[in-house]
Amino acid sequence: MKNKLLFSLLTCLFFNLSQAQQVDFKSDSIFLDKIFKTSLTNGMSYEWLSYMTNKIGSRLSGSLGAERAVEWGKNTMQELKFDKVWLQEVMVPKWVRGTSEFAYIDSGGGTTNVVPIAALGGSVSTPPDGIKARVVEVQNFEELAKIGKDSIEGKIVFFNRPMQAEFIETFRAYGGAVNQRTQGAAEAAKYGAVGVIVRSMTLSVSDDPHTGTMSYGDLALNKRIPAAAISTKGAELLSGMLKLNPQIRFYFKQNSKNLGDVLSYNVVGEIRGSQYPNEIIVVGGHLDSWDLGDGAHDDGAGIVQSIEVLRLFKILGYKPKRTIRVVLFMNEENGLRGGNKYAEVAKQKGENHVFGLESDAGGFTPRGFSFAATDSQFERISSWKSLFTPYLTDSFTKGGGGADIGPLKTDKNILAGLRPDSQRYFDIHHTASDVIDSVNKRELELGAAAMASLIYLIDQYGIN
Repeated sequence: MKNKLLFSLLTCLFFNLSQAQQVDFKSDSIFLDKIFKTSLTNGMSYEWLSYMTNKIGSRLSGSLGAERAVEWGKNTMQELKFDKVWLQEVMVPKWVRGTSEFAYIDSGGGTTNVVPIAALGGSVSTPPDGIKARVVEVQNFEELAKIGKDSIEGKIVFFNRPMQAEFIETFRAYGGAVNQRTQGAAEAAKYGAVGVIVRSMTLSVSDDPHTGTMSYGDLALNKRIPAAAISTKGAELLSGMLKLNPQIRFYFKQNSKNLGDVLSYNVVGEIRGSQYPNEIIVVGGHLDSWDLGDGAHDDGAGIVQSIEVLRLFKILGYKPKRTIRVVLFMNEENGLRGGNKYAEVAKQKGENHVFGLESDAGGFTPRGFSFAATDSQFERISSWKSLFTPYLTDSFTKGGGGADIGPLKTDKNILAGLRPDSQRYFDIHHTASDVIDSVNKRELELGAAAMASLIYLIDQYGIN
């Protein structure tokens, strides 16, 4: 009898606990509707982005723009009266582009064709008079090794592997091509190359060169060679001319410099949880950007959307159960120092980050989210998809969360990334075209609302 009674009590307790975790679809759908309507009619994300891009501009780590962006982020969150706002020190690399790059193709007989290039982030400069040499075109590192030192020494290596257009997921196409940019100079230097030119990471054919980070690995300083991105139109022209005349020469000049590490900051603001303050939910993006444009999509959009999440909660009178923390990470573009520092400090303090959401895929129309989660966690979150269907943001997939929150991953928590429509993203990624005019106000606001909706549900029901 006692066993039966105990079983009944345990069953009842289990049932009540299970019920406590059940989503109240009716009330939650009403609250999500309020989130979206408020973001679309009373949002601040676009106004903030306009200020960041038009008044501050590019925000490369270690630059004056980055310094001003830190102050803006801190002041904005203080004005919103978050419970706590602070700066977290982080040392970041300082690289400067210098005067504008210049390049041309010399086909002989006094005939030259000027082509657009941009130094890759972290590259050394050319000699003061530039570099002029014959060109070896390759698709990948295997081809480079096959050609060998005898045919490469003293020449410029031209990496010309396009992003694969057949991939619907453009980030997959980017991932399949980007190693020639990040590692190309280090690989070519092994064979005696004097410089590297890399096809820009974009599916479009345009005159815009796309910059981005590169690394020399452990290559000695005196062995490092200059590296630049060439526009895809320029790459097509150079490749075509090489087929007609392999003897043509390429000239380029750049004045980039690495100036060592300088002090910068992550910007952090939070609203403390009312029931589970030690369970932390992080939402954020990276404050730094490349220097060619204003970093509107990459990642100004993610920054303003993240701050907007907490502003929407405050406007709607929602008091989170868990601590929700906005982090504006510094130095994602050329070092990931901010993300690593934040995770390091969190570990030192024994903080429990149960969920992280990053927006770093542009401010285009949101389609859904990707999740780094266990099968059971993903199945549970997927049961919420119908709440996002009215807003066309119900594409839930397994995958990564984002570079900055990545160091926070454990075998228990969940990391997620906002997934906007990416078909146009790599047209402007890391270019001079990444400005406020390329961002649609409504799309940006929809993304902020989608992020707030997901964080609301995580806060309400937890991750297990």
